[in-house]
Amino acid sequence: MSKVKDPELAEQGRTSYEWARDHMQILNNTINRLKKSQPLKGLTIGFCLHITKETSVLLMGAKELGANVVACAGNPLTTQDDIAAFLASEGIHIYAWGNETTQEYDWCIDQVLDHKPIILTDDGADMNVKAHFDKRYKTMKILGATEETTAGVTRIKAIEKKGKLRYPVIVVNEAYTKHMFDNRYGTGQSTIDGYLRAMNLLFASKRVVVAGYGWVGRGVAERCRGMGSKVIVTEVDAVKGLEAHMDGFEVMTMSEAAKIGDIFVTCTGMTDVIRKEHLLAMKSGAVVGNVGHFDVEIDSDFLLNQSKSTKEVRPNLDECVLKNGKKIYLIGKGRLANLVAAEGHPPEVMAQSFSNQILSILYIIKNHKKIGNKVITVPSEIDTQIAIDALKAFDVKIDSLNKKQLAYRENW
Repeated sequence: MSKVKDPELAEQGRTSYEWARDHMQILNNTINRLKKSQPLKGLTIGFCLHITKETSVLLMGAKELGANVVACAGNPLTTQDDIAAFLASEGIHIYAWGNETTQEYDWCIDQVLDHKPIILTDDGADMNVKAHFDKRYKTMKILGATEETTAGVTRIKAIEKKGKLRYPVIVVNEAYTKHMFDNRYGTGQSTIDGYLRAMNLLFASKRVVVAGYGWVGRGVAERCRGMGSKVIVTEVDAVKGLEAHMDGFEVMTMSEAAKIGDIFVTCTGMTDVIRKEHLLAMKSGAVVGNVGHFDVEIDSDFLLNQSKSTKEVRPNLDECVLKNGKKIYLIGKGRLANLVAAEGHPPEVMAQSFSNQILSILYIIKNHKKIGNKVITVPSEIDTQIAIDALKAFDVKIDSLNKKQLAYRENW
């Protein structure tokens, strides 16, 4: 925690923040458009997100819009200490550092909630779950929340289904300008980055097994194919399995894929995707990793605690020698490989996701009573506005319908 007050580290973080901000024009446009009106003035906003250079642009933007910003990490291993130090130097209440223990991670979320934020912005729903079920916070006034990722949306919807949702939640993850670009292009690229930094092995010619063909899986599969890999997809959803097949990927069960894969990437948000029996069936030298939000997709406990021996052979890469003599390599202890072993998504992509967050926060402030205690998707007008901002930032122009075309569209 002392690192948060390190001036030299803070200056490094400032440089990273400036680099990210220079490449997040979409978010800059959103912040600059709203700055004069100070729409968040006097409001405390609680953020539980990966503390990266891209996130720092969102947090600084919220501060520029008048908010009292309080933040913690959305994962114990995904805080960049220089960014945390920079944010602290700018007056943001930051409770995060790299390589937190589970207990420290939980403590940090408590610190954010103790500031009594009126809006929660979450990634994985840990803060929202605590706000709902920890007796210390069950009566705290919260206008609403936003959720960033698939795993968190699943948890929030489960709370809603049981009739226990206390306030409206906008699932930013479901915005087209989020899942199409963040999940697909962002995770696709950052997964390759994380795996290369961890293992530094060739992708070309390798059999890469991608578990799950949602937006994240699509992006990972496409980028691995672009690296020259032979990509295998595993799925439990018949429509997605068919889509992967029609997209030209080999589709099979994990039991079959385990025997022939060289590199494994789990992208499902579900538990027990790669289990003990799969790990035992893998060939020696296989590399396994996860880019789903929680470390539940791979049986990391079996690898790390029940192997004959384990040792870190490279930063964020553990060699696990099984009792059958095979060597299996695990990236980042089974946590988010693209954030633990790399830096997460590129700033151009996160600019769209974080613009969704800012505009969704403002929407909740204005409409929370009308929404009621339910989960909703990002309103279409927000999605459209972000797409317009994105095209402008990329200097891309599109056509518009003329009067005749508009009349044709309205005629039967």
